[in-house]
Amino acid sequence: MIFIFSCIQLSSAQTVEGRDYSSRANVDHTFDMAGEDIFGQRFPSENFTYEDKATGVKINALTTSRHSSSKMYQTHPQWTSDGRYIVFSSNRTAREGRGRQYYAISMDDYEIVQITTGDRSRSFHLGWKSGNAYFIDNNNIIELDLDRLLADSEKQSVGLPGEYEKIIASIPLDIDPSGIGLDAEEDRVFYSTRIDENTSAIYSTEFSSGKTIKLKEVPFRIGHLQANPYVSGEMMYCWETGGDSPQRIWYLSVGENGEINNRPLFEESESDWVTHEVFMGPDHVAFNVMGHLDRLKKNRTGIFSLNLRNGDLKFHGQTDGGGYWHTSATKDGKWIAGDTFDGRLFRINANDTSDVTLLTQGHRLLSKSPFSEEAHMHQSVSPDGRWVLINSSYFTDNDIMLVPLHPQEKK
Repeated sequence: MIFIFSCIQLSSAQTVEGRDYSSRANVDHTFDMAGEDIFGQRFPSENFTYEDKATGVKINALTTSRHSSSKMYQTHPQWTSDGRYIVFSSNRTAREGRGRQYYAISMDDYEIVQITTGDRSRSFHLGWKSGNAYFIDNNNIIELDLDRLLADSEKQSVGLPGEYEKIIASIPLDIDPSGIGLDAEEDRVFYSTRIDENTSAIYSTEFSSGKTIKLKEVPFRIGHLQANPYVSGEMMYCWETGGDSPQRIWYLSVGENGEINNRPLFEESESDWVTHEVFMGPDHVAFNVMGHLDRLKKNRTGIFSLNLRNGDLKFHGQTDGGGYWHTSATKDGKWIAGDTFDGRLFRINANDTSDVTLLTQGHRLLSKSPFSEEAHMHQSVSPDGRWVLINSSYFTDNDIMLVPLHPQEKK
């Protein structure tokens, strides 16, 4: 299939009163007052570094314009596989406040490139190993050659979207897919769908054969489905309620013979409120047990990790002010990043609950609970273990920022 879109020149000669201003043709994109949806367009760097007033750590605000810019959800990769770009979403080209696109920001010079266009980027997922990205459009699974798009953008020679995108499989039209998880081998995606108000199902679609398989049906709403980045055929998902649920975390695996195993992780008591589960290497998951209400304090609360293979549970500590909220970890499992409702970010030694360092604060200045409109930090540790990417309301409603995980180390 060929996708046809109109294309607008990214720059043009601008000679006024005998002086050529074309070398600065894109400066006016800094705050993007026009809001034009242009595939592959570039925006100048918005980054601003500052020292945290409480810790002295240098924070890099990657976005600082008037728009709402947000990192991808913490269950999915944030960096391209080569580590050169961070991908995020923004409304900087939205009309009347509606519509967001995905953008890539360079780790070298912090310039920004628009990588999606139109209303076609549902369930966006970066490749784990390849330079591709994947999304769903009208039940077609689209593979985006992101490496080539970014290279062409650097050369100011971006073609039409159809030159970078191809349909690699199609999902039956009677399925409404939600939230793709890309298998570790990048040969299939997993996704969920609502069957009715009280029932959901998980499916997989293979790229090579185009085959769609119904894996499991459950009597609740499925949310935050995520594939194990390291082990093929494994995924984690949650019983989604928008708040506390009877049993939050579930794990599904598909054997080589097609056998399905589905089980709960960290079986909860009535006084447990579990949230924000993520992978912590190939064999562990990390999650938070909320402690912000009196009724939740019957059991230990805070950050935990669970061994997927033998069920061993490990406690990684709790903090004040209502406790931790989100979590992320280095892939070797040695360091954890935990945040709080009032916008503090801590580095935690996974093997020593007394070794805790405040990295930065002030990113939710008005919030004392999760139920406010300020940004949810949703932190993600970079694959190389050097950085923590966060959402922040420090400057605007929502910006993305880079925080060094070990600020005392020389980069």
